[in-house]
Amino acid sequence: MDVAPVPLPPDEGTIGDPAWTDDGPVAAHHDTRELAARFEDEKPGRVLSGPVGLLFTGVTVTIALLALWQVFFPLPQGSKYYLIIFLAGVLPAVFVAYPSGVRLGRRAADDAAPAQRSGPTPLDWALALAALVSCLYPVLPVTIGAGGGGYDAFLDRQGLLDPLDVAMGSVLLLLLVEACRRTTGWILPAVCLLFLGYGYYGGLLPQSWPVAHAGLDFDQLVDAFYNSDSGFYGTPLDVAASYIVLFTIYGAVLDLSGAGRFFVELSAAAFRRSRTAPGRTAVASGFLLGTVSGSGAATTVSIGAVTWPILRRAGYPPERAGGMLAAAGVGAILSPPTLGAAAFIIAEYLGVSYLQVLGWATVPTILYYLGILLSVEIDARRSGVRPVVIATGSAWRLLARFGYHFLSLIVIIVVLATGASAVRAVVIATALAAALSFLDRRHRLTPARLVEALGGGVRGVLAVSAVCAAAGIITATTTKTGLGPQAAALLVSGAQAVSSEPAVVLVLTALLAAVALTLLGLAVPVTASFVIGWVIIGPALLNLGVTAPAAAMFVFYFAVLSEVSPPTALAAVAAAAVTGGRLVPTMWQTLRYALPAYLIPIAFVITPTGLGLLGIGGPERIVVAGVVSAVGVTLLAVAAGGWLPGVGPAGVPERILGALAGLALLWLEPVPVTVGSLLAAVLVVGVLVRRRAAGGSGASPAVPSGNPGEEVQ
Repeated sequence: MDVAPVPLPPDEGTIGDPAWTDDGPVAAHHDTRELAARFEDEKPGRVLSGPVGLLFTGVTVTIALLALWQVFFPLPQGSKYYLIIFLAGVLPAVFVAYPSGVRLGRRAADDAAPAQRSGPTPLDWALALAALVSCLYPVLPVTIGAGGGGYDAFLDRQGLLDPLDVAMGSVLLLLLVEACRRTTGWILPAVCLLFLGYGYYGGLLPQSWPVAHAGLDFDQLVDAFYNSDSGFYGTPLDVAASYIVLFTIYGAVLDLSGAGRFFVELSAAAFRRSRTAPGRTAVASGFLLGTVSGSGAATTVSIGAVTWPILRRAGYPPERAGGMLAAAGVGAILSPPTLGAAAFIIAEYLGVSYLQVLGWATVPTILYYLGILLSVEIDARRSGVRPVVIATGSAWRLLARFGYHFLSLIVIIVVLATGASAVRAVVIATALAAALSFLDRRHRLTPARLVEALGGGVRGVLAVSAVCAAAGIITATTTKTGLGPQAAALLVSGAQAVSSEPAVVLVLTALLAAVALTLLGLAVPVTASFVIGWVIIGPALLNLGVTAPAAAMFVFYFAVLSEVSPPTALAAVAAAAVTGGRLVPTMWQTLRYALPAYLIPIAFVITPTGLGLLGIGGPERIVVAGVVSAVGVTLLAVAAGGWLPGVGPAGVPERILGALAGLALLWLEPVPVTVGSLLAAVLVVGVLVRRRAAGGSGASPAVPSGNPGEEVQ
């Protein structure tokens, strides 16, 4: 299967004289945000212009200002009141910004055209109006129904809703399902309706079944969705309205200030000329650009648009380059200081600071990028890629001129360390990034560009907000029916059917959970995948003695990995679109690069020593777990790439030994670590014997034909 390459702008991907001056990036740079937008969501949104565009911008900027105001001057009615107002702004905007994809009469021609060309239809406006009314209904200060109007009266009717309350809640339920369909496709709405059906019809199941419950009528379900803290206005939407929207605004400000291009050029300047410079540049760019884009697929496109021409000239096949780009892009979601949206939900669910979640992610992030960099080194030697001169200015000169882009990132960590909330930290960082933009005349945040940043930041959170609100259908149903503990018991029972040994049960449960989360991630977006995984699979791990941080991070990592897991693998699809490579081989290459991300989470769940990978348990445990896991990741990279760095090529027997040794070391218990160390020693001896038998020195294969010093211009 081939994916047509995305056409790049004429000078896109060129890091050299045409895109470089003594002062740094030039204004001729072609923005890749429109290219990346193709892969931000599963379904594209409209490009709005004219009066509709002005109205839409006004709404999104108002939402942004409300979110900023809420940080310092919270609405006196409480956080739920703010969530109602926030959803009343973003949900109508979804129907304006995202087409239905349904052909209706004379609109068929428009629907057949790209979605970006069509404007909102009368149906879209009707749905937007219905969304506005049903969202604002709980706070309308008018007398409606027997219980009276107003926010307090609505809350007092919890458990005893009026018929009009039920009608409005039902309308909002259907609108959220439709909003999810427009932004993510059919699967998540189907999952939501499945949970709704389970809540309503579950009482008809044989009561001997573990998942049976007493049954709920429709009014009870609507009450749980519409007028409780676990429904539409639960933790997921709270996170979207309080955290995610502010971080997307920050990313938009940082991007418009020129930080994205600076990060890519700094990565290129840091390596300049070496056999592995193109690969290192792509990986480093992915890590740095994660601060600008919260989407793995969008980050993949952004770094690929610039670095793919360099990788191509170095001799990387499209599929291998695509795998590298996708793995680096997804790593951006796993990397501090701006993790994916689900990380904020972890902080809320566990009642910890966001800084603590960042601490948990630090060592796994290092190990993840260690695995990618080792694969880059191995590929460069095993495949014989040629050195490419990347004509950039000095890295030190670039840092001296544009290094201020790092300051806002540092401020986030510093402010968090003082005990301030994550929302205050990101607002301060956003203000600093906006002020620093005036140090570069090409990227000053003038009032017009500031409006663009605010509006763009809110637009970036529309789909996530719809998903988070719809996730309330799942969480509320699970809470009301007790499905979470029942599903957890089934998962553990499946492991106990194989063995009654506690250690084996834990390992099997973790493996079953990993498979279930991976399959779930193929169907629904990352945020929804985490929420479902936490309420269904999280209890199984907790019941087996896994600590809450380990269980939450386990679910988080496998939710994120849906972006690189076949057959959907959105990040790999984006990479193949950039490189023009075959899709399935690109996915397998991505899996090879991202392998540590699949195994490290299992390591910190199945053994107490593994908690050291989350920075828990004291310095000794952290060092031991980090060093042993680093060796394990190295051996897995050798097994996947067929090369032992610094020694030479590894044959099939050595690669099998490497895989077994790496898996044993990641168990992080004395006996498995000892076995893994012995297998690793045998592997090294085997590679040395193979090299001596070949009469070589372990040097890299011959450089392919072509100018090895070819310069990217």
